Amino acid sequence: MNNGLFDDFDEVSAKQWKQKIQFDLNGAEYNHALIWNSNEDIAVKPFYHADDFDILPEPSNTKASAWRIAQSIFVAHVEKSNTTAIDSIKRGAESIHFIIPSEAISIENLIKNIDTETIPIHLDLQFLSVDFVKNIYTLPGKNNITTSFDIIGNLAKSGNWFNNLNDDFSKFEILADTSKSITINADLYQNAGANMVQQLAYALAHANEYLNQFKTNLHENTTVTFNVSVGSNYFFEIAKLRALRLLWNTLAAEYAINPECQIKVTPTKRNKTLYDFNTNMLRTTTECMSAILGGANTIENLPYDAIYHKTNEFGDRIARNQLLILKHESYFNKVNNPADGAYYIETLTQQIAEKALELFKDIETQGGFLKQLKYGTIQRKIRESAQKEQEQFNNGELILLGTNKYSNPTDTMAKRLEIYPFVKTNPRKTLIEPIIEKRLSEQIEQTRLKNENKNEINF
Repeated sequence: MNNGLFDDFDEVSAKQWKQKIQFDLNGAEYNHALIWNSNEDIAVKPFYHADDFDILPEPSNTKASAWRIAQSIFVAHVEKSNTTAIDSIKRGAESIHFIIPSEAISIENLIKNIDTETIPIHLDLQFLSVDFVKNIYTLPGKNNITTSFDIIGNLAKSGNWFNNLNDDFSKFEILADTSKSITINADLYQNAGANMVQQLAYALAHANEYLNQFKTNLHENTTVTFNVSVGSNYFFEIAKLRALRLLWNTLAAEYAINPECQIKVTPTKRNKTLYDFNTNMLRTTTECMSAILGGANTIENLPYDAIYHKTNEFGDRIARNQLLILKHESYFNKVNNPADGAYYIETLTQQIAEKALELFKDIETQGGFLKQLKYGTIQRKIRESAQKEQEQFNNGELILLGTNKYSNPTDTMAKRLEIYPFVKTNPRKTLIEPIIEKRLSEQIEQTRLKNENKNEINF
Protein backbone atom coordinates (compact mmCIF):
# COMPACT_ATOMS: atom_id res chain seq x y z
CA MET A 1 0.00 0.00 0.00
CA ASN A 2 1.39 3.42 -1.00
CA ASN A 3 0.74 5.90 1.81
CA GLY A 4 2.78 8.71 0.23
CA LEU A 5 5.66 8.32 2.68
CA PHE A 6 8.29 8.64 -0.07
CA ASP A 7 6.53 11.14 -2.32
CA ASP A 8 8.73 14.03 -1.15
CA PHE A 9 11.96 12.17 -1.95
CA ASP A 10 13.59 12.10 -5.37
CA GLU A 11 14.71 8.78 -6.83
CA VAL A 12 18.45 8.22 -6.62
CA SER A 13 20.17 6.51 -9.53
CA ALA A 14 23.02 4.02 -9.31
CA LYS A 15 25.32 6.63 -10.86
CA GLN A 16 24.46 9.14 -8.10
CA TRP A 17 25.10 6.54 -5.39
CA LYS A 18 28.49 5.70 -6.88
CA GLN A 19 29.44 9.38 -7.09
CA LYS A 20 28.54 9.87 -3.43
CA ILE A 21 30.55 6.83 -2.39
CA GLN A 22 33.54 7.97 -4.46
CA PHE A 23 33.40 11.37 -2.75
CA ASP A 24 33.32 9.77 0.72
CA LEU A 25 36.36 7.61 -0.11
CA ASN A 26 38.57 10.74 0.09
CA GLY A 27 40.68 9.85 -2.93
CA ALA A 28 40.74 6.08 -2.59
CA GLU A 29 39.97 4.23 -5.81
CA TYR A 30 36.42 2.83 -5.84
CA ASN A 31 37.16 -0.41 -7.69
CA HIS A 32 40.23 -1.21 -5.60
CA ALA A 33 38.77 -0.28 -2.20
CA LEU A 34 35.24 -1.67 -2.40
CA ILE A 35 35.03 -4.37 -5.09
CA TRP A 36 36.26 -7.89 -4.42
CA ASN A 37 36.41 -10.94 -6.67
CA SER A 38 35.10 -14.37 -5.73
CA ASN A 39 36.75 -17.65 -6.66
CA GLU A 40 34.20 -17.80 -9.48
CA ASP A 41 35.70 -14.56 -10.85
CA ILE A 42 32.56 -12.60 -10.01
CA ALA A 43 33.18 -8.98 -9.04
CA VAL A 44 31.10 -8.16 -5.95
CA LYS A 45 30.08 -4.53 -5.71
CA PRO A 46 29.34 -2.54 -2.52
CA PHE A 47 25.73 -1.90 -3.58
CA TYR A 48 23.20 -3.09 -6.15
CA HIS A 49 20.43 -1.11 -7.80
CA ALA A 50 17.48 -1.53 -10.15
CA ASP A 51 19.58 0.28 -12.74
CA ASP A 52 21.73 -2.86 -12.96
CA PHE A 53 18.91 -4.59 -14.84
CA ASP A 54 17.70 -3.92 -18.36
CA ILE A 55 14.65 -6.01 -17.47
CA LEU A 56 13.79 -6.89 -13.89
CA PRO A 57 13.93 -10.67 -13.25
CA GLU A 58 10.75 -12.71 -13.41
CA PRO A 59 9.44 -14.12 -10.10
CA SER A 60 10.69 -17.64 -9.38
CA ASN A 61 8.25 -20.47 -8.84
CA THR A 62 9.90 -22.17 -5.86
CA LYS A 63 8.04 -22.55 -2.58
CA ALA A 64 10.10 -22.05 0.55
CA SER A 65 6.99 -22.91 2.55
CA ALA A 66 7.07 -26.48 1.24
CA TRP A 67 10.61 -27.70 2.02
CA ARG A 68 10.91 -30.98 3.90
CA ILE A 69 13.22 -32.10 6.70
CA ALA A 70 14.97 -35.32 5.71
CA GLN A 71 16.62 -38.00 7.81
CA SER A 72 19.31 -40.22 6.29
CA ILE A 73 19.65 -43.82 7.51
CA PHE A 74 22.22 -46.36 6.33
CA VAL A 75 20.50 -49.75 6.33
CA ALA A 76 22.82 -52.28 7.96
CA HIS A 77 19.96 -53.99 9.79
CA VAL A 78 16.39 -53.77 8.46
CA GLU A 79 14.46 -53.91 11.74
CA LYS A 80 16.75 -51.41 13.50
CA SER A 81 16.63 -49.04 10.53
CA ASN A 82 12.83 -49.27 10.45
CA THR A 83 12.68 -48.44 14.18
CA THR A 84 15.07 -45.52 13.70
CA ALA A 85 12.97 -44.18 10.83
CA ILE A 86 9.73 -44.34 12.81
CA ASP A 87 11.39 -42.63 15.78
CA SER A 88 12.83 -39.92 13.49
CA ILE A 89 9.38 -39.25 12.04
CA LYS A 90 7.93 -38.89 15.54
CA ARG A 91 10.70 -36.39 16.30
CA GLY A 92 10.06 -34.21 13.26
CA ALA A 93 11.52 -35.85 10.14
CA GLU A 94 9.28 -35.31 7.12
CA SER A 95 11.15 -37.51 4.65
CA ILE A 96 13.30 -40.61 5.06
CA HIS A 97 16.39 -41.28 2.98
CA PHE A 98 17.43 -44.95 3.22
CA ILE A 99 20.86 -45.92 1.89
CA ILE A 100 20.52 -49.49 0.59
CA PRO A 101 23.85 -51.39 0.39
CA SER A 102 22.65 -54.71 -1.10
CA GLU A 103 19.79 -56.67 -2.64
CA ALA A 104 19.43 -58.63 0.61
CA ILE A 105 17.49 -55.70 2.13
CA SER A 106 13.73 -56.25 2.35
CA ILE A 107 12.13 -52.94 1.39
CA GLU A 108 8.71 -54.19 2.49
CA ASN A 109 9.99 -54.76 6.03
CA LEU A 110 12.06 -51.59 5.93
CA ILE A 111 9.02 -49.35 5.40
CA LYS A 112 6.69 -51.34 7.66
CA ASN A 113 4.38 -49.11 9.76
CA ILE A 114 5.55 -45.97 7.92
CA ASP A 115 2.78 -43.94 6.32
CA THR A 116 4.29 -43.58 2.87
CA GLU A 117 1.32 -41.51 1.73
CA THR A 118 2.46 -38.61 3.94
CA ILE A 119 6.17 -39.41 4.42
CA PRO A 120 8.20 -39.57 1.19
CA ILE A 121 10.66 -42.46 1.15
CA HIS A 122 13.85 -42.16 -0.87
CA LEU A 123 15.92 -45.28 -1.54
CA ASP A 124 19.54 -44.66 -2.50
CA LEU A 125 20.72 -47.91 -4.09
CA GLN A 126 24.43 -48.74 -3.92
CA PHE A 127 24.05 -51.35 -6.68
CA LEU A 128 22.21 -51.94 -9.96
CA SER A 129 19.36 -54.45 -10.05
CA VAL A 130 16.39 -54.25 -12.40
CA ASP A 131 14.38 -56.91 -10.56
CA PHE A 132 14.96 -55.26 -7.19
CA VAL A 133 13.65 -51.91 -8.40
CA LYS A 134 10.68 -53.38 -10.26
CA ASN A 135 9.66 -55.17 -7.07
CA ILE A 136 9.77 -51.88 -5.13
CA TYR A 137 7.15 -50.39 -7.42
CA THR A 138 4.70 -53.18 -6.68
CA LEU A 139 4.60 -52.24 -2.98
CA PRO A 140 1.78 -50.29 -1.28
CA GLY A 141 2.54 -46.55 -1.18
CA LYS A 142 4.76 -46.86 -4.24
CA ASN A 143 3.70 -43.42 -5.50
CA ASN A 144 5.64 -41.76 -2.69
CA ILE A 145 8.72 -43.98 -2.97
CA THR A 146 11.61 -42.81 -5.13
CA THR A 147 14.78 -44.65 -6.02
CA SER A 148 18.17 -43.33 -7.11
CA PHE A 149 21.03 -44.97 -8.96
CA ASP A 150 23.59 -42.59 -10.38
CA ILE A 151 25.97 -44.66 -12.52
CA ILE A 152 28.00 -41.62 -13.66
CA GLY A 153 28.17 -40.40 -10.07
CA ASN A 154 29.50 -43.82 -9.06
CA LEU A 155 32.11 -43.66 -11.83
CA ALA A 156 33.24 -40.16 -10.80
CA LYS A 157 33.51 -41.10 -7.12
CA SER A 158 34.95 -44.62 -7.36
CA GLY A 159 36.75 -44.49 -10.69
CA ASN A 160 34.84 -47.52 -11.97
CA TRP A 161 31.47 -48.47 -13.39
CA PHE A 162 29.31 -50.86 -11.38
CA ASN A 163 29.93 -53.44 -14.14
CA ASN A 164 30.89 -51.79 -17.41
CA LEU A 165 29.69 -48.85 -19.52
CA ASN A 166 27.27 -50.76 -21.75
CA ASP A 167 25.80 -52.92 -18.98
CA ASP A 168 25.42 -49.95 -16.61
CA PHE A 169 23.65 -47.79 -19.17
CA SER A 170 21.45 -50.66 -20.32
CA LYS A 171 20.24 -51.29 -16.77
CA PHE A 172 20.05 -47.60 -15.97
CA GLU A 173 17.67 -46.99 -18.88
CA ILE A 174 15.30 -49.68 -17.61
CA LEU A 175 15.55 -48.44 -14.01
CA ALA A 176 14.87 -44.83 -14.96
CA ASP A 177 11.88 -45.86 -17.06
CA THR A 178 10.53 -47.99 -14.20
CA SER A 179 10.97 -45.32 -11.53
CA LYS A 180 10.32 -42.28 -13.77
CA SER A 181 13.26 -40.64 -12.03
CA ILE A 182 16.91 -39.69 -12.52
CA THR A 183 19.28 -38.57 -9.74
CA ILE A 184 22.41 -36.46 -10.19
CA ASN A 185 24.81 -36.66 -7.25
CA ALA A 186 26.40 -33.24 -7.67
CA ASP A 187 27.42 -32.96 -4.00
CA LEU A 188 30.67 -34.78 -4.82
CA TYR A 189 31.97 -31.80 -6.81
CA GLN A 190 31.47 -29.31 -3.99
CA ASN A 191 32.95 -31.60 -1.36
CA ALA A 192 36.01 -32.15 -3.54
CA GLY A 193 36.64 -28.40 -3.89
CA ALA A 194 34.98 -27.31 -7.14
CA ASN A 195 33.87 -23.68 -7.21
CA MET A 196 30.19 -22.86 -7.69
CA VAL A 197 30.36 -22.31 -11.44
CA GLN A 198 32.09 -25.67 -11.86
CA GLN A 199 29.57 -27.39 -9.58
CA LEU A 200 26.64 -26.23 -11.70
CA ALA A 201 28.32 -26.83 -15.05
CA TYR A 202 29.39 -30.35 -14.03
CA ALA A 203 25.93 -31.13 -12.64
CA LEU A 204 24.34 -29.99 -15.90
CA ALA A 205 26.85 -31.87 -18.07
CA HIS A 206 26.40 -34.94 -15.84
CA ALA A 207 22.63 -34.76 -16.39
CA ASN A 208 23.07 -34.16 -20.11
CA GLU A 209 24.90 -37.48 -20.50
CA TYR A 210 21.74 -39.23 -19.32
CA LEU A 211 19.49 -37.12 -21.53
CA ASN A 212 21.68 -37.90 -24.55
CA GLN A 213 21.43 -41.60 -23.73
CA PHE A 214 17.63 -41.56 -23.64
CA LYS A 215 17.08 -39.08 -26.47
CA THR A 216 13.36 -39.41 -27.29
CA ASN A 217 12.76 -42.41 -25.02
CA LEU A 218 12.68 -40.45 -21.77
CA HIS A 219 9.23 -40.11 -20.26
CA GLU A 220 8.14 -36.45 -20.30
CA ASN A 221 7.11 -36.60 -16.62
CA THR A 222 10.39 -38.07 -15.41
CA THR A 223 11.55 -36.32 -12.23
CA VAL A 224 15.19 -35.22 -12.14
CA THR A 225 16.68 -34.75 -8.68
CA PHE A 226 19.94 -32.96 -7.99
CA ASN A 227 21.72 -33.82 -4.75
CA VAL A 228 23.70 -30.69 -3.89
CA SER A 229 26.03 -29.59 -1.10
CA VAL A 230 26.15 -25.98 0.07
CA GLY A 231 28.91 -24.13 1.87
CA SER A 232 28.98 -21.04 4.06
CA ASN A 233 29.21 -18.33 1.37
CA TYR A 234 25.66 -17.38 2.32
CA PHE A 235 24.34 -15.24 -0.53
CA PHE A 236 26.36 -17.04 -3.22
CA GLU A 237 24.90 -20.38 -2.13
CA ILE A 238 21.36 -18.98 -2.33
CA ALA A 239 22.14 -17.76 -5.84
CA LYS A 240 23.74 -21.10 -6.77
CA LEU A 241 20.56 -23.07 -6.11
CA ARG A 242 18.43 -20.51 -7.93
CA ALA A 243 20.85 -20.63 -10.88
CA LEU A 244 20.63 -24.44 -10.95
CA ARG A 245 16.87 -24.24 -11.50
CA LEU A 246 17.32 -21.73 -14.32
CA LEU A 247 19.94 -23.91 -16.00
CA TRP A 248 17.89 -27.08 -15.68
CA ASN A 249 14.83 -25.31 -17.07
CA THR A 250 16.86 -24.28 -20.11
CA LEU A 251 18.30 -27.77 -20.68
CA ALA A 252 14.99 -29.56 -20.10
CA ALA A 253 13.29 -27.35 -22.67
CA GLU A 254 15.71 -28.66 -25.31
CA TYR A 255 14.55 -32.22 -24.61
CA ALA A 256 10.87 -31.34 -24.09
CA ILE A 257 10.82 -32.94 -20.63
CA ASN A 258 9.71 -31.83 -17.17
CA PRO A 259 11.33 -28.41 -16.61
CA GLU A 260 10.86 -28.63 -12.84
CA CYS A 261 13.66 -30.36 -10.94
CA GLN A 262 13.88 -31.48 -7.34
CA ILE A 263 16.82 -30.21 -5.28
CA LYS A 264 17.96 -32.09 -2.18
CA VAL A 265 20.57 -30.23 -0.15
CA THR A 266 23.09 -31.30 2.48
CA PRO A 267 25.66 -28.98 4.10
CA THR A 268 29.17 -29.45 2.78
CA LYS A 269 31.78 -31.51 4.60
CA ARG A 270 34.58 -29.40 3.18
CA ASN A 271 34.54 -26.69 5.88
CA LYS A 272 33.71 -28.97 8.81
CA THR A 273 36.35 -29.29 11.50
CA LEU A 274 37.51 -31.88 13.98
CA TYR A 275 38.59 -29.39 16.64
CA ASP A 276 36.10 -26.94 18.14
CA PHE A 277 33.48 -29.22 16.57
CA ASN A 278 30.53 -27.34 18.05
CA THR A 279 31.28 -24.58 15.55
CA ASN A 280 30.07 -27.04 12.91
CA MET A 281 26.53 -26.41 14.18
CA LEU A 282 26.84 -22.72 13.37
CA ARG A 283 28.14 -23.54 9.91
CA THR A 284 25.37 -26.01 9.13
CA THR A 285 22.71 -23.61 10.41
CA THR A 286 23.64 -20.84 7.95
CA GLU A 287 24.11 -23.41 5.19
CA CYS A 288 20.61 -24.78 5.76
CA MET A 289 19.31 -21.21 5.71
CA SER A 290 20.92 -20.73 2.29
CA ALA A 291 19.30 -23.96 1.14
CA ILE A 292 15.84 -22.81 2.24
CA LEU A 293 16.13 -19.34 0.71
CA GLY A 294 17.63 -20.82 -2.45
CA GLY A 295 14.57 -23.00 -2.97
CA ALA A 296 15.62 -26.50 -1.92
CA ASN A 297 12.81 -29.06 -1.85
CA THR A 298 14.41 -31.30 0.76
CA ILE A 299 17.13 -30.57 3.31
CA GLU A 300 19.12 -33.16 5.21
CA ASN A 301 21.32 -31.57 7.83
CA LEU A 302 24.82 -32.84 8.56
CA PRO A 303 25.38 -33.77 12.23
CA TYR A 304 28.05 -31.67 13.95
CA ASP A 305 30.07 -34.81 14.74
CA ALA A 306 29.62 -36.62 11.41
CA ILE A 307 33.30 -36.50 10.49
CA TYR A 308 34.59 -38.29 13.59
CA HIS A 309 31.66 -40.16 15.23
CA LYS A 310 29.68 -43.11 14.02
CA THR A 311 26.01 -42.35 13.39
CA ASN A 312 24.41 -41.72 16.76
CA GLU A 313 21.02 -40.68 18.11
CA PHE A 314 22.25 -37.48 19.76
CA GLY A 315 24.04 -36.11 16.69
CA ASP A 316 21.08 -36.94 14.43
CA ARG A 317 18.62 -35.36 16.86
CA ILE A 318 20.58 -32.11 17.14
CA ALA A 319 20.90 -31.90 13.33
CA ARG A 320 17.17 -32.49 12.92
CA ASN A 321 16.33 -29.99 15.66
CA GLN A 322 18.32 -27.28 13.89
CA LEU A 323 15.96 -27.65 10.94
CA LEU A 324 12.90 -27.80 13.18
CA ILE A 325 13.95 -24.52 14.80
CA LEU A 326 14.45 -22.89 11.40
CA LYS A 327 11.04 -24.08 10.25
CA HIS A 328 8.85 -23.64 13.31
CA GLU A 329 10.59 -21.02 15.45
CA SER A 330 12.42 -18.89 12.88
CA TYR A 331 9.51 -19.09 10.42
CA PHE A 332 11.57 -20.13 7.43
CA ASN A 333 8.49 -21.81 5.97
CA LYS A 334 6.16 -18.82 5.99
CA VAL A 335 7.21 -16.92 2.86
CA ASN A 336 7.58 -18.29 -0.66
CA ASN A 337 10.42 -17.05 -2.85
CA PRO A 338 11.89 -14.75 -0.16
CA ALA A 339 15.00 -13.97 -2.24
CA ASP A 340 13.00 -12.70 -5.23
CA GLY A 341 13.66 -9.07 -6.05
CA ALA A 342 16.83 -8.75 -3.95
CA TYR A 343 19.09 -6.99 -6.44
CA TYR A 344 22.29 -8.56 -5.06
CA ILE A 345 20.97 -12.12 -5.14
CA GLU A 346 19.26 -11.64 -8.51
CA THR A 347 22.53 -10.33 -9.98
CA LEU A 348 24.58 -13.18 -8.50
CA THR A 349 22.05 -15.70 -9.83
CA GLN A 350 22.36 -14.35 -13.36
CA GLN A 351 26.16 -14.14 -13.26
CA ILE A 352 26.65 -17.64 -11.83
CA ALA A 353 24.14 -19.12 -14.29
CA GLU A 354 25.77 -17.41 -17.28
CA LYS A 355 29.27 -18.53 -16.31
CA ALA A 356 28.09 -22.10 -15.64
CA LEU A 357 26.27 -22.24 -18.97
CA GLU A 358 29.42 -21.06 -20.74
CA LEU A 359 31.48 -23.79 -19.05
CA PHE A 360 28.80 -26.38 -19.82
CA LYS A 361 28.89 -25.47 -23.51
CA ASP A 362 32.68 -25.78 -23.48
CA ILE A 363 32.42 -29.28 -21.94
CA GLU A 364 29.93 -30.33 -24.63
CA THR A 365 32.15 -28.87 -27.37
CA GLN A 366 35.04 -30.93 -26.03
CA GLY A 367 33.09 -34.20 -26.27
CA GLY A 368 30.93 -34.19 -23.15
CA PHE A 369 31.25 -34.96 -19.47
CA LEU A 370 32.19 -38.63 -19.73
CA LYS A 371 34.95 -37.92 -22.23
CA GLN A 372 36.40 -35.19 -20.02
CA LEU A 373 36.25 -37.53 -17.02
CA LYS A 374 38.08 -40.17 -19.04
CA TYR A 375 40.86 -37.74 -19.96
CA GLY A 376 41.05 -36.38 -16.42
CA THR A 377 40.09 -32.82 -17.39
CA ILE A 378 37.27 -32.53 -14.85
CA GLN A 379 39.45 -33.97 -12.09
CA ARG A 380 42.28 -31.55 -12.90
CA LYS A 381 39.99 -28.51 -12.88
CA ILE A 382 38.51 -29.49 -9.52
CA ARG A 383 42.01 -30.08 -8.12
CA GLU A 384 43.11 -26.62 -9.24
CA SER A 385 40.05 -25.00 -7.64
CA ALA A 386 40.53 -27.00 -4.43
CA GLN A 387 44.22 -26.06 -4.26
CA LYS A 388 43.38 -22.37 -4.67
CA GLU A 389 40.90 -22.60 -1.81
CA GLN A 390 43.40 -24.59 0.28
CA GLU A 391 46.03 -21.87 -0.19
CA GLN A 392 43.50 -19.25 0.91
CA PHE A 393 42.86 -21.31 4.04
CA ASN A 394 46.58 -21.88 4.70
CA ASN A 395 47.27 -18.13 4.30
CA GLY A 396 44.45 -17.16 6.65
CA GLU A 397 42.38 -15.52 3.90
CA LEU A 398 39.69 -18.15 4.34
CA ILE A 399 38.95 -18.56 8.03
CA LEU A 400 37.53 -21.51 9.97
CA LEU A 401 37.09 -20.34 13.54
CA GLY A 402 38.62 -22.65 16.10
CA THR A 403 41.00 -24.12 13.53
CA ASN A 404 43.14 -21.59 11.68
CA LYS A 405 41.97 -18.68 13.88
CA TYR A 406 41.22 -18.52 17.61
CA SER A 407 42.05 -22.18 18.09
CA ASN A 408 42.03 -23.67 21.58
CA PRO A 409 45.45 -25.35 22.15
CA THR A 410 44.07 -27.38 25.07
CA ASP A 411 41.33 -28.95 22.94
CA THR A 412 42.03 -32.66 22.44
CA MET A 413 40.39 -35.10 20.04
CA ALA A 414 42.59 -38.19 19.76
CA LYS A 415 40.46 -40.26 22.17
CA ARG A 416 37.13 -39.18 20.66
CA LEU A 417 37.66 -40.52 17.16
CA GLU A 418 35.31 -43.37 16.24
CA ILE A 419 35.85 -43.14 12.49
CA TYR A 420 38.84 -42.00 10.43
CA PRO A 421 38.26 -38.31 9.64
CA PHE A 422 40.74 -37.88 6.77
CA VAL A 423 41.07 -38.86 3.13
CA LYS A 424 41.57 -42.61 2.94
CA THR A 425 44.13 -44.01 0.52
CA ASN A 426 43.27 -47.41 -0.89
CA PRO A 427 45.40 -48.13 -3.96
CA ARG A 428 43.41 -50.07 -6.56
CA LYS A 429 42.97 -50.29 -10.30
CA THR A 430 40.43 -47.83 -11.71
CA LEU A 431 39.27 -46.88 -15.19
CA ILE A 432 39.56 -43.18 -14.44
CA GLU A 433 41.03 -41.04 -11.69
CA PRO A 434 38.32 -40.79 -9.01
CA ILE A 435 37.20 -37.42 -7.66
CA ILE A 436 38.21 -37.34 -4.00
CA GLU A 437 36.41 -35.37 -1.28
CA LYS A 438 38.73 -33.55 1.12
CA ARG A 439 38.20 -31.13 4.00
CA LEU A 440 40.19 -27.90 4.21
CA SER A 441 41.39 -28.41 7.78
CA GLU A 442 42.77 -31.94 7.44
CA GLN A 443 46.48 -31.06 7.46
CA ILE A 444 46.24 -28.88 10.58
CA GLU A 445 44.20 -31.56 12.34
CA GLN A 446 46.64 -34.35 11.51
CA THR A 447 49.50 -32.30 12.94
CA ARG A 448 47.56 -31.56 16.13
CA LEU A 449 46.63 -35.22 16.58
CA LYS A 450 50.28 -36.26 16.23
CA ASN A 451 51.27 -33.70 18.85
CA GLU A 452 48.55 -35.01 21.17
CA ASN A 453 49.94 -38.53 20.89
CA LYS A 454 53.51 -37.31 21.45
CA ASN A 455 52.50 -35.37 24.57
CA GLU A 456 50.66 -38.39 25.92
CA ILE A 457 53.75 -40.59 25.44
CA ASN A 458 56.02 -38.00 27.07
CA PHE A 459 53.64 -37.68 29.99
